[in-house]
Amino acid sequence: MFDPFIAPSGTLLGLLQRGRGDGTLHALAASRTEALAALNTCVLGDPRQDWQVENRSLYYARLYIDLDGGLQEIERHLADPEDHLDTDDSRTGLALAVLGHLASYGRGDALALLRQYAATGANWAWALDELALRDDDAGLRSLALPVLARFADTPEGAAGLAAAVRDAFEPRPWRLWADDPRAAVGARIRTATERGSFDRWQRQMSPGGGPRPGWSVQAVLDWAQQALERGKALHVPAARCLAAVAGTEDRPAIVTAARSGPEGARCAALHYLAEAEDPAVLDLIDAAVADPSRTVAEAAVAAFERMPGEAAVERARRWAHRPDALGVSAAGILARRGGPADAPLVLGALREAVRAGRPDTLRLGPLVDGAGRLGITCAGPVLRHVYRETPSSHLRGRAARALAATDPSFATGFAVECLWDCEETTREIAALHAETGDVRVAERLRRLAADPAEEAEVQTAVRSRIEPEATGV
Repeated sequence: MFDPFIAPSGTLLGLLQRGRGDGTLHALAASRTEALAALNTCVLGDPRQDWQVENRSLYYARLYIDLDGGLQEIERHLADPEDHLDTDDSRTGLALAVLGHLASYGRGDALALLRQYAATGANWAWALDELALRDDDAGLRSLALPVLARFADTPEGAAGLAAAVRDAFEPRPWRLWADDPRAAVGARIRTATERGSFDRWQRQMSPGGGPRPGWSVQAVLDWAQQALERGKALHVPAARCLAAVAGTEDRPAIVTAARSGPEGARCAALHYLAEAEDPAVLDLIDAAVADPSRTVAEAAVAAFERMPGEAAVERARRWAHRPDALGVSAAGILARRGGPADAPLVLGALREAVRAGRPDTLRLGPLVDGAGRLGITCAGPVLRHVYRETPSSHLRGRAARALAATDPSFATGFAVECLWDCEETTREIAALHAETGDVRVAERLRRLAADPAEEAEVQTAVRSRIEPEATGV
């Protein structure tokens, strides 16, 4: 995933890029021109580090509504010739998702722009999925010919159409078009649907993944090694195969492979012994982490993290002080599974992780969760720092949850702005904790309760706060 430029957290642009609730509040207090410029910058240049776990589209769509913002900049972005040169979803996906939400709020200009882009744009399939959720049947039927024109009447075009029908996220448009009486539409879609179904069946019935391991320990270890030599790491599947075929008499061979076998076999053996909680595995992991092979060292850490029992927690207490990847992993295990006595180790690891790098590294998530789970009240300052600074809205939500469990000031502080956050889970936390004596909170709760685009979990949390008050009145 690309690494977008993120403005400082104290700026309007930085707040909006992060999806913070304060971004909306500051935008509404700023000049409309400045707010719309910052908003367009975010929508046209996706600021998310990982779109699969971070939400922004509803957040930005709501701000367009609040600012009565026009869509000219989005239209220019979608119509730019670059659209057919840079066809990566990240260039237009966020803008299309924002248009989808705006269409659901009744913005006819957003609906028209989605239709236009579905007919002419490179990322037409995404636009069509947005329309499938919001457009009426007549609007979708009008797109049949433009979409089908993308696929030539050739064997290659037929294969491409079959793949598009088969892989469509939202099937509604294709089902409508399949009923079209025109042979150039309905017949083509029905043929493509049949072919796509056959292709799916064929993939399910055909063996894949290359060679399969034989039913012996050595055959499985050889298979893992051969897969690595082909550039495919199959340590975990190989470990599962070992669990199916290995007996007590095979332990010496597996331990030897974990200690000094070739890379692929060694990684598979480490994973198998870790899941089996073999008494020797922790020392083998310790030795493997120091191996010059990065593949072996990373597999050793991953194997340690998969260990289910108390032995891993006990060893984590010894390893949490280490400055290497195994120390990071050990701190994460204590954060997830340790007890109250492990709080100082988790807090120390959290502080060190923040000091060592940007507050968005993968190591921070479990430590933030651990601070909340263990109720580490003195972690408040570092959790607030993570909340403010991280570009990851997913991590910020985890920090908010931890603050709710540890910081008495959360209800009157961050919980208030979290009601406008881009993440529904963060809004849910805020709805449960925000102090309703603040007039902004009461008004925001009523608005979320009435918003049909809001997630059901958030509205349930909102109703748990406002319905008892209404009953009392």
